Amino acid sequence: MKFSEMPYKHVDMDEVKAFFEKLITDSKNAKSGEEQFELHKSYYDFIGEVQTMMIIGSFRHDVDTKEPFYAKEQEYIDEIGPVISQYKNDYKKVIYNSPYRDYLEEKIGKVAFKNMELDFASIDEKILPLMQEENALINKYDKIIASARIPFKGEEYNISLLRKFLTGNDRDDRKAAWKALSDYFMSVTDEIDDIYDKLVKNRTQQAKELGYENYIELGYNRMMRNSYRRPQVENFRKQVKESFVPLVCKIQEARREDLGLDELKYFDNEVYFKNGNPAPIGTPEEIMKAGQEMYRALSPETAEFIDVMIENELFDVLGRKNKKQGGYMNFLPKYKVPFIFANFNGTAGDVDVVTHECGHAFQGYVTRNEEIIEHNDITMETAEIHSMSMEYFTYGWMDKFFGDRADDYFKMHLRDSITFIPYGCMVDEYQHIVYEKPEMTPAERKQVWKDLEKTYRPWLDFDGDPFFAEGGFWQKQGHIFWSPFYYIDYVLASVIAMQFKVWMDKDYKDAWNHYLELCKISASKFYEDMLDEVGLKSPFRDGTIAELAVNMQDKAQI
Repeated sequence: MKFSEMPYKHVDMDEVKAFFEKLITDSKNAKSGEEQFELHKSYYDFIGEVQTMMIIGSFRHDVDTKEPFYAKEQEYIDEIGPVISQYKNDYKKVIYNSPYRDYLEEKIGKVAFKNMELDFASIDEKILPLMQEENALINKYDKIIASARIPFKGEEYNISLLRKFLTGNDRDDRKAAWKALSDYFMSVTDEIDDIYDKLVKNRTQQAKELGYENYIELGYNRMMRNSYRRPQVENFRKQVKESFVPLVCKIQEARREDLGLDELKYFDNEVYFKNGNPAPIGTPEEIMKAGQEMYRALSPETAEFIDVMIENELFDVLGRKNKKQGGYMNFLPKYKVPFIFANFNGTAGDVDVVTHECGHAFQGYVTRNEEIIEHNDITMETAEIHSMSMEYFTYGWMDKFFGDRADDYFKMHLRDSITFIPYGCMVDEYQHIVYEKPEMTPAERKQVWKDLEKTYRPWLDFDGDPFFAEGGFWQKQGHIFWSPFYYIDYVLASVIAMQFKVWMDKDYKDAWNHYLELCKISASKFYEDMLDEVGLKSPFRDGTIAELAVNMQDKAQI
């Protein structure tokens, strides 16, 4: 069925409540593990239907944030989401405390039961109003970003469509585009500060009502950090500071020389070539066609996947004025298919959608028929491995997208991926500081960001810009608002994907087979156990990052 033809049904909370009340009663009265598991399968079916409707409703709001019907539906979904989570939690407590626990754990898996513990510690009926308020604040931030109308060269652009000028080959144009972006954020920075201040205080209150000292531990629980915690993440960031920051400094110096500049400014950020960064050739339709040809050639599994995606129109990738910014993949349980949302803007980022987001979608497709739904409750540091690794596995087809500039794309992509590592760690450390000191003022939070820039991005010169030079850059990083502590998962996944890059350069087929194995493991094993099983090194182990930095310096030709 084509995505546009999938019907949407408003979720009836009376039906949801009645279902869970009966399920909990029946499950408590079950006379065997087998009977309880059969009831659990009815939970899979019901919650799959509910989740599908909520996902479709949110997607249709995202493609046009001004459309009134789905704007109201999104507000409703934000309200009912925490309530449904509480119903699920109440039911899972029955499963967790079942007299048939051993049988159920054998069927569902130890990881699922550990995740239940984290869920129980993350929500309570008394904080549902705060969770609903949190969702409303996030939606308010999204609307500010989506509604941006930035005047530039006689036209108006949203943030996504302005990006091609931010990284264009004309330096004066780049500077003017960055100034236009800065002006927009200066016009809304106080409002964004207010939203974030309320979010920090809201989340801190949630944490305190659940018995935590601050939001950090609650945030880790909500991210399902089921096999590592804050000390491991701090050690990882320490390794990045020691090994990757110096490497990125070398990359920036090489970039300055390549661009023929005396010094780099912030408006030169992410620009790698005098003649401009490589951009995809062809129309969006031609890019998608090239993507289909690529995945048909890569493997039998990817060929089947991409044909289903194209045939059922499971992509919405064209940038539009009222469309939510960013990109994502989600999965529709009822129809057992993934879909991809993105904003093409004429840059290499369009191809990253075809590789990165398709990496997510491919893994969802591979495991679409998994009976145990908990096995697909993937934590994000694992999910991002699937996407970031696919960016490297598809290198052999980049000529389809970039023509004779494919080699330039490789150079840019590798160096940009390496440069991201310290930035991602900076976002993570910033959030730890903010939630450890929730009483900070907006000005103090901006000063924290300014100080972290000196540690993680010492090469970056904001040239006195009134917004960016004063610690405002974080306001354009949506993950800080949407999902605290998510961003480090991109970094953890990126260093695993880089291990796959080193591996595939030695033996592509062997690396691909282990990647496919990783996709199939999904969430059935704990993080480091899963990495060990497929021959990858944990990023938390001392020495892993230093060794990787040496390997990637060679790959990036520094």
